[in-house]
Amino acid sequence: MPNPVIAKCPICAEALSVARLECASCGTRIEGSFALGRFHQLSAEQLEFLETFIKARGNFKDVERELGMSYPTVRSRLDAVIRALGFPSQAEPDRETERRKEILRELAEGRIAPDDAASLLEREPAT
Repeated sequence: MPNPVIAKCPICAEALSVARLECASCGTRIEGSFALGRFHQLSAEQLEFLETFIKARGNFKDVERELGMSYPTVRSRLDAVIRALGFPSQAEPDRETERRKEILRELAEGRIAPDDAASLLEREPAT
């Protein structure tokens, strides 16, 4: 089994490029400088998270359940993947708004008591 491709130099941590491609079937070799795709910038942990997120079709509840993580942790991991891929992540107030909505969803579903929801909402900054 081939080794996984690494994207960063183990000595200086700069980006690596692929210098040679080879066909395992016929032995054809192509040499040059080939850039790695964006997904090679992700760590193994980030790739695993992204695979789970895609498998769950972006459903945060399913990701939470599969990975045993809380909503804020799932959101934080997704933001980290977005940043690692070179895209701007959402502004902090949007994250706070989402967390407030999640607290209200949990209250509506009966997963938390009204007093607990009030306490959590008081700690969350209003946007």
